[in-house]
Amino acid sequence: MSNLTISDIYVLLVEPSKAQQRIIDGYLDQLSIKNRTWVSTATEALERMASHKPDLLVSAMHMEDMTGTELVQTVRMDAKFNDVPFMLISSETNYRYLEPIRQAGVIAILKKPFSFEQLKKAVESTLYYIDPDDISTEDFVADELRVLVVDDSFTARRHISRVLNNMGIVNIQTAENGKEALDLVGKQYFDLLVTDYNMPEMDGGELVELVRSGSQQASIPILMVSSETDTSRIASVQQSGVSAICDKPFEFQTVKELIQRIV
Repeated sequence: MSNLTISDIYVLLVEPSKAQQRIIDGYLDQLSIKNRTWVSTATEALERMASHKPDLLVSAMHMEDMTGTELVQTVRMDAKFNDVPFMLISSETNYRYLEPIRQAGVIAILKKPFSFEQLKKAVESTLYYIDPDDISTEDFVADELRVLVVDDSFTARRHISRVLNNMGIVNIQTAENGKEALDLVGKQYFDLLVTDYNMPEMDGGELVELVRSGSQQASIPILMVSSETDTSRIASVQQSGVSAICDKPFEFQTVKELIQRIV
């Protein structure tokens, strides 16, 4: 088991609403998280991070100086903070705001109003992300697995690779789209393919079809990690032979269990 507990982590919260602060405060008290700092703007958050790196950054979507989308993108571009777990708490539903956050690799997106259990689950995912348990299974030896991660977003590829690293999987190659991935599948052997759905050149659906129908690795386990919401497209992918599908943002325990099951 990990030595780190929920009460040990330092949380930096960006929330301009005093009413919302009180709600979150009550939940954090229930989780025994005392080490936390509140700020109202993204600029203040970045200044605080410069002196004290948080274990978890929690943000609203709309602040006076920038959006939560812009904040997470700024953090992900900074080498000192690009691995900081990020959680969004917002009632925002606009795709143009939410999709970049999903692609940036986040712990959770909690929609207001959210429950204590939802927040607790997201914080537990944070613990796994920053201080993972050693994976223990009779089904496979993690450090022997060869995995191909396919996503057009650099931050998403890095985020997924970090999760796999936390599981003990270290032999990871990446590709920016299905076309590049198909070329790699034709040249090298992989034990697992992890792919996004929406990508340029060749999307995840086409990649799955071509791997299953025309490659020498037609039986490779394929995990699709995607923010795609079109149920007809997802149904089509499932029929083409994907081994499992999970959403972005995903729960680390869910991904761990899926990989243990399909590999």
